[in-house]
Amino acid sequence: MTITPESRPQLPVVATPHYARGKRAAATCRFKCADACAHPAPNLSANEYFRDIASRALSRRVMLGGAAAAAAAVVVGAQALGAPPAAASVAGKKPVKGLAFGAIAAQPMEQDAVVVPEGYAWSPIIRWGDPILPGGRAFDPAHQTPEQQARQFGYNCDYLDILPEDPQHIRSMVETRRGTKGLLVANHEYTNPDIMFDASYDAATRRAIERAAHGMSVVEVTRDRTGTPWEYSRIAPLNRRIHLGTAFTIDGPAAGDDLLKTVADPTGTKVYGTLNNCAGGTTPWGTVVSGEENFHGYLRVNGQDARDARYGLRNTATRYGWELDDPRFDGNNPGYENENRRFGWVVEMDPYDPTAAPVKHTALGRFKHEGANVILAADKRAVVYMGDDERFDYVYKFVSTDRMREGNSAAAREHNKTLLSSGDLYVARFDGDSPASEIDGSGAVPSDGAFDGTGEWLPLVLDGESQVDGMSLAEVLVFTRVAADTVGATKMDRPEDVEPNPFTGRIYVACTNNSNRARDGYPGVDEANPRGSNRDGHVVEIIEDGGDQTATTFTWNLLIVAGDPEVNDSTYFSGFPADKVSPISCPDNVAFDADGNLWISTDGQPSSIQKSDGLFKVTLDGAQRGRVEQFLAVPRSAETCGPVVDVRDSMAYVNVQHPGDDGSWGAQTSYFPDYLADGETVPAGAWRGPRPSTIQVFPAGAGETPRGQHQGPGPFREPRGGR
Repeated sequence: MTITPESRPQLPVVATPHYARGKRAAATCRFKCADACAHPAPNLSANEYFRDIASRALSRRVMLGGAAAAAAAVVVGAQALGAPPAAASVAGKKPVKGLAFGAIAAQPMEQDAVVVPEGYAWSPIIRWGDPILPGGRAFDPAHQTPEQQARQFGYNCDYLDILPEDPQHIRSMVETRRGTKGLLVANHEYTNPDIMFDASYDAATRRAIERAAHGMSVVEVTRDRTGTPWEYSRIAPLNRRIHLGTAFTIDGPAAGDDLLKTVADPTGTKVYGTLNNCAGGTTPWGTVVSGEENFHGYLRVNGQDARDARYGLRNTATRYGWELDDPRFDGNNPGYENENRRFGWVVEMDPYDPTAAPVKHTALGRFKHEGANVILAADKRAVVYMGDDERFDYVYKFVSTDRMREGNSAAAREHNKTLLSSGDLYVARFDGDSPASEIDGSGAVPSDGAFDGTGEWLPLVLDGESQVDGMSLAEVLVFTRVAADTVGATKMDRPEDVEPNPFTGRIYVACTNNSNRARDGYPGVDEANPRGSNRDGHVVEIIEDGGDQTATTFTWNLLIVAGDPEVNDSTYFSGFPADKVSPISCPDNVAFDADGNLWISTDGQPSSIQKSDGLFKVTLDGAQRGRVEQFLAVPRSAETCGPVVDVRDSMAYVNVQHPGDDGSWGAQTSYFPDYLADGETVPAGAWRGPRPSTIQVFPAGAGETPRGQHQGPGPFREPRGGR
């Protein structure tokens, strides 16, 4: 039996509390970020505001030779200046044809379907609970165990990439050569017990399963030929699960410091597990870096160190309740006061070596990492861009001490895996160049035709020394938010994914939203965050001075001020006509294709513009700069994560995270991706309920029965790899 959106009984609409604005379901807020929006933003620093910034920007223009010189350094309106390409650029190579598609219409937020353009089809590659290790059984949500979950694909996948069989084929984010064998790598951010378990599970078992469902997965995938769908290999040598029981090494300048020592690890160099892993990136040397984000929701502190509050940590019981099972999750237990400081790092994992312990890099600082993305500077140093996903927090950059070694030798690869262990750490200050009176919170574009200006990377660590008065090197790295407060960084509207464009070296910052901007008691607007009560978010474009990724100054502009132009007159698309774009809100992850286009996945459209989240293409150059076209929409309550767009294969990949998060075990609100009808026999490994999954989109007829436009639900088809 085939079940379609029209034939499915209408699912109930669950009310979203006021603090869930910018997210779609109360459960998403509760389990993903510990209701962060229900609490005051933890950044209470008295950083300077717009008038001070504008004054300093004017002084800088004078030093540069007047207003004309300053104006020449920024992008104005739809004009795209030709910045020199970075060393890792693939500029000069003939572009390949991209994904040709007609933009889909924005989809209703209650619709439980994946929607793709006419001429394309979709299918899951792997779903929550699919077995990937020896001993793993077919998924059965009524009989889960911690041991089984540790052998299965985890929950709520976020970061995604499909790596080539040989790491030497990794060239850049868009040049990776994918053949017929590869490695699928995914993060697993958080769990929602309300829809994962029925009442038969005792609480301790449920929590143990959740710990095993966090972390990361590595899965071998195969296909018959390029341009056709992938299938995962149930048993394969490189398949791997990383979870709360996995041993990690702590490295970098803070490793071994007293701030990281516990009674279980008196060396301060070993820790078990990684949690709330959000976005990430693939390095030029073939490893994966992953960001530990909302760790504050899992760990209780004793309240004795005021700096813990800057991370949202509290001396209260957590939603997850893991402190009931393991003393390290409660800082009131003697000897575990520092356990919380062993989370909140960038993690590096080698997917090609399942025996290598993953590493937490203290040199990159500790905060709520959305992710980390690496590009090589001209001198082969690794430059990492990072966002701290919190209202009024910051954008960071790391520049490695050592340089990447070329070549296929094991020695070169081992050296490259140490590049993130030592280097300089910076935080961004954005200076606007318009009069303060023109940045009034309405989102009106200033008289110079663009939101733009100059900026500076403020040093936190240089040459292995703290640059922050009154803070040691270890303190800067463990309490990086406090250090950034001290030097006067610019408070941004939830900077999430921060990615360099491999063609141009420009950096794109997805600022998801900040409904508290300019409210009473909160920071006001500035040119880099120009809209009060910013529920729709915006995208910042950064151009490093001289095209040098290691530069300490830059120019910037806003590429997009997001929203639905039909109902919001404060949108801006770099001068492209607002009535000719797809409505877009809450940008989260960004990626690039081999044509140089930007792709944006969203998280929060149901509660901002009352539409399903999706994947959007954005043109960056020429007369169509700023044009937004929607390619895909995800099912009810889901967000779109980890986009990968491969124009060589005319394929795209996303992780569909937290579908049906507004439901419960007895009243599920999504049936993605199995879409089994009432009364239909449930095959082994399937479920009539929501399963976070990695999906692929491909030309209809390329090895798969077409689902067609607006045909999300369809006949159940067990992925062959999951049998």
